[in-house]
Order: sequence, then C-alpha cells, then structure tokens
Amino acid sequence: MADVIVELEKVNKYFGQNHVIKDFDLRIIEGEFLTLLGPSGCGKTTILRMIAGLEDATSGTIKIQDERVEDKEAYERDVNTVFQSYALFPHMTTYENIAYGLNVKKIPKQEIKERVREMLEMVQLMGYEGRKPDMMSGGQKQRVAIARALINKPKVLLLDEPLGALDLKLRKQMQIELKRLQKKLNITFVYVTHDQEEALTMSDRIAVMQEGVVEQLGTPDEIYKYPGTKFVAGFIGESNIFEGEIIAAKNGILKVAGSSGEKMTLLGSGFDEGEPIQVCVRPEAAVYSKEPKDGFSLKGTVRNIIFVGSQYRTLILLENGQEVKISRGRKDRDIKEGDVVYIYWEDEDGFGIKKKGQETQK
Repeated sequence: MADVIVELEKVNKYFGQNHVIKDFDLRIIEGEFLTLLGPSGCGKTTILRMIAGLEDATSGTIKIQDERVEDKEAYERDVNTVFQSYALFPHMTTYENIAYGLNVKKIPKQEIKERVREMLEMVQLMGYEGRKPDMMSGGQKQRVAIARALINKPKVLLLDEPLGALDLKLRKQMQIELKRLQKKLNITFVYVTHDQEEALTMSDRIAVMQEGVVEQLGTPDEIYKYPGTKFVAGFIGESNIFEGEIIAAKNGILKVAGSSGEKMTLLGSGFDEGEPIQVCVRPEAAVYSKEPKDGFSLKGTVRNIIFVGSQYRTLILLENGQEVKISRGRKDRDIKEGDVVYIYWEDEDGFGIKKKGQETQK
C-alpha cells in the first residue's frame, strides 16, 4: 500500500467570520503529483499555505510523515514552496539564489558547488550562473526558483500557481518540464492552479475544490470521464447538462425525460424510476443528425458553426431555449446555420449525476 506523506484531517480555517476551509480531509501519497484545482476563492492556496506553515489552521490536524506540524515553525517543516512571483533575490546571481538555502544551513562550500551544479544541469541553466534575475526571461527565473527549492531536497514541494505569469507556449513547455523533474526526483508535488488543462496534463490525482471543500478527488481520467457533481462536470472541460427525471431503469439502461419532455438514453446504475437526474455529455461525444434517433428527441436549430483552431464548434439552440455545444474535428458539409437537427449520443457517452450526493452513476 502506498505511503501517505501529508495528511489533513478535519481542518478548518476562519478569517474573521469567513469560514474558508470546512472540515477538510485529504491524504497525499508519497511521490505523487497532486493538484488542488478550483476557481479563485475556493481555498486552495490557503490549504497550501497551511501545509507550508505560512498560515495556522483554526482547528484540525496537519501531518507530514505522521508528525503533527501545527507546533513546528515553518522552517522546521520538510517542505519548500515555489510562488508565482518566483521571490528571487534581485541582487543575487543565479548561483547565489540557488545556493542560498544551503549557505543558511552552513553546508561546506565544495558540497554547495557540487549540488548547485547538479541543479543547474537538471533545470537546463548551465552557463547562467552569473546572471541576475533582471537579465533572465520568465521561464528562466521560474527554473531558478524551482532549483532553489529542490536543492534542499524537501520531502514535499508546494507550488502556488507557478506558471501563471508565463505566456501560453512557455507555460506548456514548463508543464512538461515540471512533470519530468517530479518523476525523476520522485518528490511529492502539491500544485495549486485554476487552469483545468494544466491540472489534467500534469497530475497523478486532482482534488477539485469549491467553497473550502473537495468536490471530487481522482485521477485526471476519472474526473474528466466521470465527474461526480454538476460543478465538476462544468469546471473540468465543458459539459452539456440536461435536467431530467428517470422514466425507466432496466438492465443498466436509463431512459430520461428532460424538463420539457425531451427523451434521452444513457448507461447507468443506482437510479430509481421517478428519481431526478442531471444528464451530462461532453461536446466531443454529442452528435447531430437530420433525422430523429431512437431514445432521443432533442430537437434544435443550428445557431453558429465556429472555427476554434483544431475543431469546429457547433452551437445548437433547443426548442426549450437551452444551448448545446458539439465539437467536431472537421466541418460537417451537410449542415449550415438555420438547419433543424436532432442531438443524440452513444449510450456509454452520457453519464448521470444524482441531484443530491456526490457520486456519479455510470
């Protein structure tokens, strides 16, 4: 069984009367890349700061390697933090910035030299030893900040939106580089971001947060394919969500009537006839046809066909006023704006979410 390196149990945090973290439970596995993902204000950075010792929990327990950390000073915790602002010393060279922590610990100079050289090679900055931060690009400064944190050989590396200030191309490059470093060093990374694509690209597991609690915890594949709540379905990628009621549930097939009587079919279990349900289907899984399909009666008018790089996005306005998004890898030649079409999907491509509770039924 995998070892738990960081454990948060019943952690609460108040800022004045504002209850920002609510009975928060999380176990982080040693050597994994775990991302705290959520919108601004959901509490993800507060969780990171409490693990780092930069904020105190109002109540609850935080442990690193089975040791309570509430009574330890931040510098006593075997963690390091990389911030979005990099927090490099502007008057120091690359070498001096990376070596700073070792100098504070009074490590022998020869060992410092060897370890700094190792870090420079790892983050591909050999030859930049004498440069100061104002002589470096954003990506280079980011790598210096990471090297400075890693040289102390922390058990856990905390990263607070470290790529947020970079341009899109460099951010994507650094995502791959960070994942490579994490696997090479086998250090536990706890990463904070609001960028869904970044989380899906880099993480072993994702904790999706909203209003101080974890809405869902799982692998990127699990969270994308089987979101457990309407919030997760809408926040991770895009989903078309239809409100409805189960009219038949037999042999793993659910037949659903939408709020305006529309018919839908999907695979599912754990639902009862008459139960309310939210039916979700990803834009890339939805299909349209000029003829009705068995089990479906979602009829609408093509509103827009929009080119978005590698895909064409078709927006269809249903008769009940709901807009449905469909993404295709090429432009379909047989439809145009104003055409009437019928929307459907393969049974296994729809998934149901209970109106109450957290579990997706698939």
